[in-house]
Amino acid sequence: MKHHLTFSAICIALLCNVTSYAGDKGFTPLFDGKTLDGWVQQGGKAKYEIVGDTIVGTSVPKTSNSFLCTKKKYGDFELEVDFKVDPLLNSGIQIRSNVFDEDKVIKIKDAKGKETKKKIPAGRVHGYQVEIDPSKRAWSGGIYDEARRGWLNNLADNKAAQKAFKQNEWNHYRIVCKGDSIKTWINGVPAADLKDGLTPEGFIALQVHGVGNDPKKIGKQVSWRNIKIKELK
Repeated sequence: MKHHLTFSAICIALLCNVTSYAGDKGFTPLFDGKTLDGWVQQGGKAKYEIVGDTIVGTSVPKTSNSFLCTKKKYGDFELEVDFKVDPLLNSGIQIRSNVFDEDKVIKIKDAKGKETKKKIPAGRVHGYQVEIDPSKRAWSGGIYDEARRGWLNNLADNKAAQKAFKQNEWNHYRIVCKGDSIKTWINGVPAADLKDGLTPEGFIALQVHGVGNDPKKIGKQVSWRNIKIKELK
């Protein structure tokens, strides 16, 4: 009987491993768990470091929004990542984002379809951001257009997604970009569903929001782990 139970346990363990492998099929880690190879910091001077198996961002005073960016750009993809954020710190994950070496004027359309021009300063990270919002508003998973048009798909009418966020705990994002479609899930709950084709390709970035000189927010942290991507054909 003892041998039978042991054999059964081994079979279950093997089955779990197969299931896990199948779920990760086609994904590539963006963080090797040891170094920040493949990443570069843009924007502000927030501190990024590796602690265990996580990337930890720490807010610092008197600096702008900071971004740890992949050196590689991605177009159509599925991204999965776990994150945990201090309740006082706003953050986000940039997707299909870019930065210019020189000031540049771009053409954008507002909510009514009217075309306008927008100046993007050199060094300013801009593009789609999947919000990390631990405030009472709870719009984590909504899509904000950093440095361009502002909110594109907030979660004001998505109570299920608002309730899915777990304060002071690890949360999970699934983000799928394909053509002009951008969809997000928070802890398995559908969040944003956006159609927008302004930017078809760009880098992934981890944001630490600027906190000015607010003593309550200086030194607060946001952490990311299990960052993996699958490029879609």
